[in-house]
Order: sequence, then C-alpha cells, then structure tokens
Amino acid sequence: MGGNEEVGAVLVLVVLALLVGGAGALWRWAEGRRHGRLVYADDSGRGGGFSSSRYRLVGRPDEVRRMADGRPVPVEWKSRPSPPHGPPASHQVQVWAYCLLLEDVTGFRPPYGVLRYSDGTEYRLPWDDDARARLLILRREVGRPYDGRADPGPAKCARCRWRPGCDARAPLPAQSVRWVR
Repeated sequence: MGGNEEVGAVLVLVVLALLVGGAGALWRWAEGRRHGRLVYADDSGRGGGFSSSRYRLVGRPDEVRRMADGRPVPVEWKSRPSPPHGPPASHQVQVWAYCLLLEDVTGFRPPYGVLRYSDGTEYRLPWDDDARARLLILRREVGRPYDGRADPGPAKCARCRWRPGCDARAPLPAQSVRWVR
C-alpha cells in the first residue's frame, strides 16, 4: 500500500499544479482581454509606429488593443511606480496624443487610453470631447513659433547650465539665494 499512497500523492500534486497553472493562465488571458485583443506591441528596435500628417504627430504606444466593436485602446507602460497623486500631466498628454493619433489613423475613436505603472497601478484616461479639446489647444500652442518670451526665476537660472549663453536669463539677486522652508 505504500506505493499506491505515493502514486496517489504524486497524482494529487500534479492535479493541483495543473489547476494552479490553468488558473494563472486564465487570469492572464482575462487580464489581457480587459481592454481588448492585442493588435500592436512596440518593438522600438524595428521602427514602426503610427503617424498622422493631419495633426503632424508620430508615436509608438507600448500596446494597442482592439475592443470587440473595433475601437482601439492605446496602452502606455511606465517603468516607474505610480506617482502618489496620480499621473502627471505629461503622462496624460502622451496617452491623449496616442488616442488622437489612433483616431486619425484607424477612423475609430478610442473610448480611453491606459497608463500602467511598474507597481501594477493602472489609470484609464477618458478620451472624450474635453480631453480632445485640451490636447488640441496644447498642440496649437506647441506648434506656434517661439516668440522669445521667457519668465524664468532667479533660483532656476542660477542652477542652469545654459546661463552663460542665454539671452532670457533672469537677474540674480545680489545676495546668495536663501531657501526658506
């Protein structure tokens, strides 16, 4: 009977391993399908990406997923943990730019874009009329020629490595800068 018990124990372990492995595979499959089917993954070494002559944008989201109704969802992975107060504006603008780019290239408007951080935190950024308007205003501003205006502060200019050649530098105070907490 000793041999049968060992075989039974091995079989139980094999079945448990298969169940755990299958559950893990099922969880990974469901996790991946949450935002749709993967249709593009950035391979930075091979070029590619998306471009829009209309908006003069070029970009490579880390992933593009396609929902069942055909709408694309850009996913941007960040190698840092999630910031304590939510995603910074620069990360949001990047995802919005991918949404605009995919909207123009595919003809389908993404419902949202996704920001994922290394600690597993994920943000869904709605791609609605407000986000689109804010991005287009920013895009217009960035596209305007630089008019030479700058409003740097003395503390920032004091630390700037470009100070010696800058024509827009702020005057430094006669005393050294004191930091007050």
